[in-house]
Amino acid sequence: MQNSIPPTDKPAGKLYAIADTHLSFADNKTAWSKLTPHPGDGLILCGDIGESAEQLRLAFSKATECFARVWWCPGNHELFTLPGKSSGSEARGEQKYQECINIAREYNVLTPDDDFTVWEGEGGPALIAPVFTLYDYSFRPEHVSLEGAVAWAREKDTEATDEFLLYPDPYPSRQAWCKELVQKFETKLEAARAQFPTLPLVIANHWPLREDLAVLQLIPRFSLWCGTKLTDDWHRRFNAKVVISGHLHMRRTDWKDGCRFEEVSLGYPRQWKKCAELGLGVEELLREILPGPERVKTGEVPTQWRLYG
Repeated sequence: MQNSIPPTDKPAGKLYAIADTHLSFADNKTAWSKLTPHPGDGLILCGDIGESAEQLRLAFSKATECFARVWWCPGNHELFTLPGKSSGSEARGEQKYQECINIAREYNVLTPDDDFTVWEGEGGPALIAPVFTLYDYSFRPEHVSLEGAVAWAREKDTEATDEFLLYPDPYPSRQAWCKELVQKFETKLEAARAQFPTLPLVIANHWPLREDLAVLQLIPRFSLWCGTKLTDDWHRRFNAKVVISGHLHMRRTDWKDGCRFEEVSLGYPRQWKKCAELGLGVEELLREILPGPERVKTGEVPTQWRLYG
């Protein structure tokens, strides 16, 4: 006998998502302040809100003011430990993540550490599953070793700020932390599938789940910091209806095995400048997740590159 659906406050409207709002930039902060009320709608924030507790609170307070239910999963920027006492928290690694969790709970924002919840609004029912996976440098060519991966990226003047500001404490390395996180959320997703075998999932993560969706033409070797091959088949294993991510600052929609993949970044001001020049802001850059476009039943379709929406 199938278990009953877990408790939910039952928002009845649409489900939206956005990532990489980067509120440390004045233009992004101003644009975020203009977000309008969405009564009955839900919003998923897919990481890289900013680097400070102040920016998290700014994002969560506005999001919960405008939306009936809000979810969040961390990006790399939330996990940064900035130098100097004036920069805020000196927490590192897992402790920094837990500080972010505590701030989210001040605003009743759901996180990867909370129970997955059922969306019963438009396009539902579906289980909303925010996760946190980090990366393990496995998005690299076969001839490049793990030990030589960062040096390989440096050959093309590519290196993520994470190498200097994102600490893995208490784990010995970022890839060790990533492995632990993948195992943790595999277990959680497997339990969700066992409990609700007919309910499709909406998986939200800051980093892309698949290597073939982490191709950056201008800085191809930045792929090292874009995910892990360990999650490549999660959309099939866990019956995902939609997979949402950010991080790449390249708004796109892809279909894999009948599952819709949405990259929902706002990005740095220069990256949405064209939208701003057209009079478009955060409101127009929210991506509708549910109900969203009709599901592709078979085969592959070309990537849809999106300027907005």
